[in-house]
Amino acid sequence: MFNDFEVTMKNNKIDLKNLRINYSLNKINYNDLSENPFNQFKIWLKDAMNNKIRDCNAMVLSTFDSINGVTSRVVLLKEIKENKFIFFTNYNSLKAKQIKNNNIVSLCFYWNDLERQIRIRGIANKLPNDESTSYFNLRPEESKIAAIISNQSSYINIDEKLEDKLLEFNKNKISKPDHWGGYAIEPHYFEFWQGRENRLHDRFEYDKKGLCWKIKRLSP
Repeated sequence: MFNDFEVTMKNNKIDLKNLRINYSLNKINYNDLSENPFNQFKIWLKDAMNNKIRDCNAMVLSTFDSINGVTSRVVLLKEIKENKFIFFTNYNSLKAKQIKNNNIVSLCFYWNDLERQIRIRGIANKLPNDESTSYFNLRPEESKIAAIISNQSSYINIDEKLEDKLLEFNKNKISKPDHWGGYAIEPHYFEFWQGRENRLHDRFEYDKKGLCWKIKRLSP
């Protein structure tokens, strides 16, 4: 499926110029696209699940503020509910602070083995506390404790032993902390990308206009 390539190291430099993959697995036909981007997303997500793509629900979340600029990290999509993408995090984290100041965010799913990418833009808002609590209660015990003891994105000592904190925690005090919960992202833009030969990739966007989605094709 992939062309051979070489990565050479000279004077501690990595040569990436010859690292090249010619995509050829599939294509997007306009007439086969769903009129609703959420349905199209679910079709591709199910393909990824059926092909046993590891962490197929992993998505790059990008947020912005005037001090840090754009920052990106991988989070896990946990649910699609009422046409909203839901993930959970620490409300003291940088991502949460950026969302508080600017709740326009972007998501990117990339499934290398399928040569597919989905880019999404939308508005993020906190989930109601009862919904966050319901999900928190489903998490493994160790994950619950980790959420309680972690002050995500804050500085800690180099030699701090987080595992010891996990073992020492009083398990009778496990309950969802106020600083932890979910976000629901309401998308207003999707782009579906399918790798094609010779870099002539298929790209189709869904742009929300009022209550309708308008589909357009993008140049590779």
